[in-house]
Amino acid sequence: MSTTTDTSGAVAPNAHRLLWAGFMAILAAGVGFSIRAGILSQWAEKFGFTMTELGQITGGGLTGFGIIILLSSFLADSLGYGRLMSLAFLTHLVSAILTLAAGYAFASGGKDAAFQCLFWGMFLFAIGNGIAEAVVNPLVATLFPNNKTHYLNILHAGWPGGLIVGGLASYFMNPDGGKPIAWEVQISLFLVPVVVYGAMLLGQSFPKSEASQAGVSLGEMFTQVFAPLMLVLLLIHALVGYVELGTDSWITKITGAIMDSKQKGLLLFVYTSALMFLLRFFAGPIVHRISPLGLLFVSALLGFVGLNMLGVATSVFACVVAATVYAIGKTFLWPTMLAVASEQFPKGGAITIGALGGIGMLSAGLLGGPGIGFKQDYNATANLKEKGSEVYDRYKAAKENSFFGFKVTGLDGAKVGVLDDGGKELGRASDLLKKEGRSDKNVEDLSAWWQEASKTAANDKALVTDAGLYGGRQALKLTSYVPLTMAVFYLLLILYFRSRGGYKAKHVDGTGSAH
Repeated sequence: MSTTTDTSGAVAPNAHRLLWAGFMAILAAGVGFSIRAGILSQWAEKFGFTMTELGQITGGGLTGFGIIILLSSFLADSLGYGRLMSLAFLTHLVSAILTLAAGYAFASGGKDAAFQCLFWGMFLFAIGNGIAEAVVNPLVATLFPNNKTHYLNILHAGWPGGLIVGGLASYFMNPDGGKPIAWEVQISLFLVPVVVYGAMLLGQSFPKSEASQAGVSLGEMFTQVFAPLMLVLLLIHALVGYVELGTDSWITKITGAIMDSKQKGLLLFVYTSALMFLLRFFAGPIVHRISPLGLLFVSALLGFVGLNMLGVATSVFACVVAATVYAIGKTFLWPTMLAVASEQFPKGGAITIGALGGIGMLSAGLLGGPGIGFKQDYNATANLKEKGSEVYDRYKAAKENSFFGFKVTGLDGAKVGVLDDGGKELGRASDLLKKEGRSDKNVEDLSAWWQEASKTAANDKALVTDAGLYGGRQALKLTSYVPLTMAVFYLLLILYFRSRGGYKAKHVDGTGSAH
């Protein structure tokens, strides 16, 4: 690898091209994630999913993301970054095919078949994202060794950038009171940045990690994961994954309910993503003033305050203020944590930074997405049972959901969707089937149910809507204690480093020693 070539501290002539290719790969993940969040209600209505089942679909994607980051990180230096990025590209394409098959699966095999297509499609989408992230994080840390926090934040500006693109697409393709564009069209948009990053990486040479260049063995890299400080960072990042990505899976839906408009919820999501996008380009100057751990401590406190404010917001203005505080709080958490791990454990190469990203994604997938969905179901159910048990009986799902031993029978998303639009979409689907001379047991069962439920719909709607809103608010309040716990850990780390002379980044020399 060549010596430094520009004022940014880049150590390869194609460093900036590789940086922006990685940016596009992460942007593709953000587009897919954001589009998916915007079509959850379509999936609930079309396939009859509960909030917990939707959480399992979104969580399954994040779980796959986490597993593959861990596995790919061990192979990064031996297989090569270029080969792994080619595999990421191919996996993204296959995931799109499987996800788009959900409608056909539903027609032939019902709800369970559609669930499997969407779950595994999201899982493969996440595998592509995970392979890409396992490459681009250590790659950027290697390319900009003296500015890791700054350039990792720029790299991860691709995530909110993707959320902006996907959020705006959802806004215009899901109009209030109008017919939404088919979810299949919407979810396919993530393929555009996939093609772009694939083209940008053609013919490029890739460096190996800082540790690999210094001659550190794979076994020695692996041992860095079990250092006491690294174990603490892994625990904290599990909390980061839960609160950031787990909440992002639901935030548009919840704030849309608070503001009584899913469109406003989408615009708020775009606004907070734009705020994150811009702020991540200024991480370097901030860190030079207060250190990475100081930035993380302040960010966690703001995350706690913002989620609490969202949990009690009752107006559009209150939602905007609360979401602003929360967005500023979560902006720097993920990339700055990666930078801290890379700066403190440079001998870990791609493995330590990959382990951190992997554990964050696993936490979001196994705990964040399903957990926040379960909290909504649990609190909404409790609220509706208390205010109208007979209404709950009309709208409850056919199956019980569980989360780490806790159980609840949530509300059926398809039934709630029919209630929300007064049966218009159900009637349209029934008429279409009759014209085409086809039958659909799911539509027939739902129509038979609606014949009775429509008689009390006028009174039921307010109770069901209020219950859903209550469930969302309570979920955000409970989730706010996660960043508060993170703030305590960051404060302890600040005190730990202060006792050792202050926070300092480490580097690996030619002998493989960290200093």
